[in-house]
Amino acid sequence: MELKHLRYFVTVVEEQSITKAADKLCIAQPPLSRQIQKLEEELGITLFERGSRPIKMTEAGQFFYEHSVQILTHTAQATSMAQRINAVDQTVRIGYVSSLLYALLPQIIYLFRQRNPDMHVELIEYGTCDQIEALKAGKIDLGFGRLRLIDPSIKRLLLRKERLLLAIHKNHHLAEFIESGLYLSQILEEAIFSYPKTPKPNFATAVQSIFTELGLVPKKLIEVREIHMALGLVSSGEGICLIPETASDIGMKNLAYIPILDVEAHSAISLSVRNMDQSSYIPKILDCIQDVFKNENIDLHMDNI
Repeated sequence: MELKHLRYFVTVVEEQSITKAADKLCIAQPPLSRQIQKLEEELGITLFERGSRPIKMTEAGQFFYEHSVQILTHTAQATSMAQRINAVDQTVRIGYVSSLLYALLPQIIYLFRQRNPDMHVELIEYGTCDQIEALKAGKIDLGFGRLRLIDPSIKRLLLRKERLLLAIHKNHHLAEFIESGLYLSQILEEAIFSYPKTPKPNFATAVQSIFTELGLVPKKLIEVREIHMALGLVSSGEGICLIPETASDIGMKNLAYIPILDVEAHSAISLSVRNMDQSSYIPKILDCIQDVFKNENIDLHMDNI
């Protein structure tokens, strides 16, 4: 039995006429009649009452009709879902936090696009916290973030622990530490800009947690909208701020950067995916990450967290 036989049968029932059903199916009447007879022979039952006008089903025919409609409906739904899944597989939506655009993320995405020209890549800015919900809702397929967040439905891979730097005005009194570096305990009296001003947790809370872990309490933490505003204020001589090392490439004038000597002063870069996701793009993006890190001579952790 083939699906076309079920479609022929259902159409005859709904049209209540072999002639009308044949016209609708765009086939001749005799072949359609033979297909219905063949179906009855295969089933070993009579589907229609003989000689009735319009066509009427037998009790067995009515039962078979109801289940035939269900089979055809489920088949159509399965086909539609398979097509949607295939379309999703060809479109990879990647969430990212903006500061990673100054890290290796652009190189990773470019390499991924070069190696997979058949896949369409969409980049969508999401904070790390929002990435978790976006992954679970299917709004994104991968998430590159900085925060340590735990969710049983999300798998996270630690890629790198990026060192933090202290951004200062080049004429700031702390400039004497540019070569030697300093400890966070030495900046507690300074006006420190933190960012972004978005729902917590975010990078600002990550920085605050580093101070807390060290038992330190900065006296003047000032929250601003985003990293460019923080660095712009620092460039104006208003205060200082902590940034990921790669963000020093933003390149505003009058800025200088001081290494932070505390080992706790780092920002973890991670890749998040749905826990049971076996999509083909995941090993492909991991291969690109490995190659970019290798080319840049940067250690890659690739640890589950």
